[in-house]
Amino acid sequence: MDITIDKPAWLIPSLGLTQIVGWGSMFYAYGVLMQPMQTELQVSKPVIVGAYSLALLISGLLSTLAGSIIDRVGGRLLMGIGTVLAAAMLALLSTVHSVTGLYVIWAGIGVAMSATLYQPAFAVITQIFEADFRRAITMLTLFGGFASTVSWPLTQWLLVHFGWRDTWMIYAIANLAICLPIHALLPRATSIKAKIKNRTAKSIGLATVLRDPGFYLLTTAITLNALVFSAMSLHLISILHDRGMSIYYAAGIGAMIGPMQVLGRILEATVGKKAKTRQIGLVAISLLPVALILLFAPAKWLLVYGLFAVMYGVGNGVMTIVRGTLPAELYGREAYGAISGAMATPVTIAFAAGPFAASLLYAIGGGYRGAIAALIGIAGLGAVLFFYATALPRSATTSFSPQD
Repeated sequence: MDITIDKPAWLIPSLGLTQIVGWGSMFYAYGVLMQPMQTELQVSKPVIVGAYSLALLISGLLSTLAGSIIDRVGGRLLMGIGTVLAAAMLALLSTVHSVTGLYVIWAGIGVAMSATLYQPAFAVITQIFEADFRRAITMLTLFGGFASTVSWPLTQWLLVHFGWRDTWMIYAIANLAICLPIHALLPRATSIKAKIKNRTAKSIGLATVLRDPGFYLLTTAITLNALVFSAMSLHLISILHDRGMSIYYAAGIGAMIGPMQVLGRILEATVGKKAKTRQIGLVAISLLPVALILLFAPAKWLLVYGLFAVMYGVGNGVMTIVRGTLPAELYGREAYGAISGAMATPVTIAFAAGPFAASLLYAIGGGYRGAIAALIGIAGLGAVLFFYATALPRSATTSFSPQD
């Protein structure tokens, strides 16, 4: 007999709160604090950014391991330990005085990211909510979508009033006070183990999925999409300014993207709720290259650039859900953590490499026009690969219905 895990009403909003705190403190806050840290530590911009990139790289490399652990014992232990580690590393970051210390601490934050952010949270939700996992993941990303909205102004306020060192300590305390109690209330490992013992004969493991060519096509498509989005995120204001737009209008266009990501997730949960994830994903991933083409419009065509922000933001907001739900739709839920983790590894590395890749394209292409053209090609290739990956018939070894 199958064992059902309780689905308490508080779980999604509570996990959503941990995502706001986690993303806000470990991902977004550094964008505000790295300048005063660079000044005090007397290091170059590449050095200060490199520590952050190292954390993203480590997080990606550990994604499969983190997912496998959750597949076996649930998320309580892993996410709880990850939260304690995050708090410890953020507290140490408030005392850092050397480049070596900076890099060691950010390496530890990378480990904490792999255990606490979207990927492990998605794995926990997929276990607990079973057939209703897609709606649950969508609801979680609606909360997570406000992480930057909360973190950037809050971090700026804390920096002005307390300085960057005390700001990191405040975020360390927030992880312990807010996230740890919530993670401690996740289902016990014994409940998860009992459920896994009842898995069906049709379950698919990571080893089987890794023999499916469609998995590599799909992962490459999503990785290319993530690479372009990451590249644009850092360079967008500079690109708009280079096109002749004033810094004020450029900032306004950039500010639209966050709300548009949330709008995309709302549309997925309402208009697109009856469509399959692969269909939603094809639309979302195709929006990026089309949006980038609009960047060649004259700077005075503000409505066109507003349309760019809408398409760019909606596409990325929906792709976050696609990355979370598509592995379960294609390969089932029993080994979701390991499979989605394997897919997340190159995606996370792409997020870390994106800004550098855009800088390289800028140098090779002789400016942002050449870089944009190259990014359009990369994003377009990603959309084509996604289409072929999801259109391929699943082989006998990988065919599985999540409802079985």
